[in-house]
Amino acid sequence: MTSLPPLIALEEHFFSQAMLAGSTDTYSEQLKHIPGLADKLADVGELRLQSMDAGQVSFQIVSHAPGALSPTQCRSANDQLAQAVQDQPDRFAGFAVLPVSHPAQCADELTRCVRELKFVGALIDNHAADGSYFDGDAYLPLFQTAEQLDVPVYLHPTWPTDAATAALYTGNFSPAASRSIGSSALGWHADVATHVLRLFAAGLFDRLPRLKIIVGHMGEMLPFMLDRIAALSPRWGPRVHSFRHVWDTNIYITTSGNWSVDPMACILRNTKIDHVLYSVDYPFAKNEDGLVFMQNLQQSGLVTPEQLDMIAYKNAETLLNVKASKRWTSSV
Repeated sequence: MTSLPPLIALEEHFFSQAMLAGSTDTYSEQLKHIPGLADKLADVGELRLQSMDAGQVSFQIVSHAPGALSPTQCRSANDQLAQAVQDQPDRFAGFAVLPVSHPAQCADELTRCVRELKFVGALIDNHAADGSYFDGDAYLPLFQTAEQLDVPVYLHPTWPTDAATAALYTGNFSPAASRSIGSSALGWHADVATHVLRLFAAGLFDRLPRLKIIVGHMGEMLPFMLDRIAALSPRWGPRVHSFRHVWDTNIYITTSGNWSVDPMACILRNTKIDHVLYSVDYPFAKNEDGLVFMQNLQQSGLVTPEQLDMIAYKNAETLLNVKASKRWTSSV
């Protein structure tokens, strides 16, 4: 049997001390149903490394879990993460958390994190605390800075606003079902997909043709709808670059927390292989489950060995200028 390639994972979360000092009530369902979640989120050290080894993850890009943070809290969280990266430079790199509810301060914090803390990009909540998306002029400096620094921005799902919950996710079912439907079961994935379309419709990728956006969870449903979006988006106004061009050029997707090979079959038919990257969504998902997924993908016949290498680690090395330093020799 053939050994798996090394794995780089890039949607892997922690709770900063700044967040732990406040409320984590929005995570009540996850904390209730995922054993040991609180301890795993608070750790950027030995517990995380043990889990990485169990899932044969060579290198992890660590990022803050979703939740609105002030500029001061973001700075503190980024400094805390930078120390963890400094302690384990052969296993960790960092994505900056940015105060997206304070757009005027995002570009400066991203610049600080990349230039001073040596982070490799940013992972940010998909909308501000008031529900604002990032297609307006207030957020243009953030995206301009990301393009100038040549680092990606990872749009990560976050909790729906109270208004969205009332309109879309409240019904004749339990509050637990409402919270799950509106978040990780479906709602926040659709919200990220819609956000990407908003950025395109606003002309962001024409203004910033080298901007790199990452979305997780097998592309947040966009690959399944890609042909229809490509067919209908010309109605949205004249563009220098079509949505298909933007998909091929500006958008990267990860596997995070989605362990069926079925959606990968769709992705491999309509998405460039060098824009598909492995991720786990630790600790909300298990590194061991990600390992089984990669074994299944290897055995599926959907990818060549070289394509498997690209998804597993080579694309991340190229996009983020990191290196998969630890390798395993066990066969699968």
